[in-house]
Amino acid sequence: MGAGLFILPVFGAAVAAPFEFAPAPQTDLNRVYRIDKATGEVGACQFQLKEGGVGVTVCFPAGEGAGPQAPSDYVLVPSRHEREGGIFRANVRTGELSVCYVFDDKVVCTPMAK
Repeated sequence: MGAGLFILPVFGAAVAAPFEFAPAPQTDLNRVYRIDKATGEVGACQFQLKEGGVGVTVCFPAGEGAGPQAPSDYVLVPSRHEREGGIFRANVRTGELSVCYVFDDKVVCTPMAK
């Protein structure tokens, strides 16, 4: 019985995911956003065709405002606007939101606000 109690907490920690992923709401854009749930840092990747090849995954690193924020609990929230290429970053502890999108080959985010 004692060994079983030890395994459960270790297993629980192993399945905890540090990242969350969500697609851009825009229906003709194959972009997926990624957020570090503890720091709020946002990045994005998308598929692009490559002439004569299989294609490539193009990723956009965090740019202005998309880097790490104050440690908290962050999530991505897509809007329901089918032509919106950006996504909301939400701090679920404070209720603050910002909007993140790709601009000049980097993900940028507006300042967090309530």
